[in-house]
Amino acid sequence: MPFVESIPYTPQRIVSLVPSQTELLFHLGLGERVVGVTKFCIHPAEQTQRITKVGGTKQFRFPVIEQLQPDLILGNKEENYQEGIEQLAVRYPVWISDIFDLSDALGMISKVGSLTGKSAQATELVKKIAEGFRSLKPITPPPKVAYLIWKKPYMAAGSLTFIHDMLIRCGFTNVFGPLSRYPEVTVSDLADARADYVFLSSEPYPFREKDLQELQTALPASRIVLVDGEMFSWYGSRLLHSVLYFQSLTGQLAG
Repeated sequence: MPFVESIPYTPQRIVSLVPSQTELLFHLGLGERVVGVTKFCIHPAEQTQRITKVGGTKQFRFPVIEQLQPDLILGNKEENYQEGIEQLAVRYPVWISDIFDLSDALGMISKVGSLTGKSAQATELVKKIAEGFRSLKPITPPPKVAYLIWKKPYMAAGSLTFIHDMLIRCGFTNVFGPLSRYPEVTVSDLADARADYVFLSSEPYPFREKDLQELQTALPASRIVLVDGEMFSWYGSRLLHSVLYFQSLTGQLAG
């Protein structure tokens, strides 16, 4: 695919198609250069509300993007759809991240800094995030966890996902780790997995208290817990806050 790895200029009109990378751009001081974002790019709230929306992460509004005339588009292999990204790459410089773990995330931050002329700021951010994760104390002994991202059908986070890496770093054993990516699972599968905890993520499916109660009734041997999906799945500057959240979560579960 004709994706860029470098550009011979400092971009001034950036379109971001990934919520966590949009937040990163603002953290690096690039807010004034961001001309288009998706409807799911909600952080930082006040700033993103004022920026032109170019559709969703899996359905782009091509005429709107054309009007914006971006000189750099930032996407992600998992969060965006291949056909749309390839169509954009024919006309604009497109850089695509591919994130499976913390190392990939830190590499992405460094690369975005390099592409946008913010290498010093990106290097400092990477340093702070890495220091934070080095201080993370895993929960012991390792509880078994199922992490659900979707309902109807239920879908879990398996291996080869950023969420899986975050779970492991927290000290959890992912009961669906033997399965790759985001497998569909049933209540029966969840019961058979005998997880100590079933985590219900706030995104992409917005699990609520009623979902918790429903699964708690169906899975009395497991404790059902609502968790902040942004902390487990956003791989940009949000990682500055993830360790504190993880430490608080594991402390509550162990207490």
